[in-house]
Amino acid sequence: MELNKEQIEFLNKYTYGAWTINKKTGLVDIKGNFYCHYNIKGEGPFSQSEEKLTNFKGVKFGVVTGIFDCSNNSLTSLVGAPQEVGVSFFCTNNSLTSLEGAPQEVGEDFYCSNNSLTSLVGAPQEVGGDFDCSDNKLTSLEGAPQEVGEDFYCSDNKLTSLEGAPLEVGGIFDCSNNSLTSLEGAPPWVGEDGEALDCSINKYFYCSDNPISEETLDLVWETMQEKNVNYWFALSLLRGKIKSEDWEKLSKELDDRLSKDSQKGISMLGRFGHFD
Repeated sequence: MELNKEQIEFLNKYTYGAWTINKKTGLVDIKGNFYCHYNIKGEGPFSQSEEKLTNFKGVKFGVVTGIFDCSNNSLTSLVGAPQEVGVSFFCTNNSLTSLEGAPQEVGEDFYCSNNSLTSLVGAPQEVGGDFDCSDNKLTSLEGAPQEVGEDFYCSDNKLTSLEGAPLEVGGIFDCSNNSLTSLEGAPPWVGEDGEALDCSINKYFYCSDNPISEETLDLVWETMQEKNVNYWFALSLLRGKIKSEDWEKLSKELDDRLSKDSQKGISMLGRFGHFD
């Protein structure tokens, strides 16, 4: 990869460490951090307030050992972003509609909040720290990482279910302020060697500001964990225990699901196992 004058100036300006061109890959590797975020106030040790980027000047990054921060710009694409980031990747407050080109290996945090994302396809499948995709236009969690070491934030989207949610979350799972009418897709239990192990969401669960009350969603969630069953089974167990205004919304989808299972000759008990 040959760099022109503008690209060299771009790398020199925003690299905090040293950059080199990898002879094997042809990509730009950085030993250190890369801060090209826009800061309108021009404050802080890594403030870059001269321009709002719309792309990476044609530079294609390979490995960044530290932090890569391209937030607060006008990016519409992550093409050219690093493939591997040793610490954290920030692309918040841009105009992204897709995560195509995002790094596939991230050591700690991945923040893509406050964009216009309609899908998480392209996101890394494992992050060691937080994953924040809040304040977007997501209707599904398809493509979300399946292992999140710390907190997972998907609040303030347009989610109607949690299908595609991570299998393991080490800290907070925040899905508040969406359009959830069910918890289908939420993985309350992960089993190893026949033992029930709650390693999916093991600290906090927030689900406020949805069409179904937080009280009802909490009750369903607690039943899923207590009985070690999935969402549909938990809902069937709570018939008559959920307040009427919520049950009116939930009962139709439950009856539809039961009808479909009946037509296929599948019982919930046989399909999802027993409980004590």
